[in-house]
Amino acid sequence: MKTQLKKGTLDMCVLAVLAQADSYAYELVSKLSQGMDISEGTIYPLMRRLQNESWVTTYLVESSSGPSRKYYKLTAIGLQQLAEMQREWQEFVTEVENVLRAAPAAAIEEKRQ
Repeated sequence: MKTQLKKGTLDMCVLAVLAQADSYAYELVSKLSQGMDISEGTIYPLMRRLQNESWVTTYLVESSSGPSRKYYKLTAIGLQQLAEMQREWQEFVTEVENVLRAAPAAAIEEKRQ
């Protein structure tokens, strides 16, 4: 279940990180991996898709320690999409919490035994 939830929310998480500051892919993975399990192999196809959706744009920054880095920047459309995703996420969390509250823990424990 956790894997499916991550797949469904990863776009939102990436957009939320980019709303804080522009970032390059490895930095995005580093920031996201502080709170979830994610790899570089996951981020590159995701970033291409977000760019195709016009939710992010890119620019290059020269690096003194190697090749130029491709930075990702949230677009106005991406910011709107993030706001919509956050609204939908909050609605979903509320719905799930309502269902869970309706099922008393004692009844769940009884059914397990």
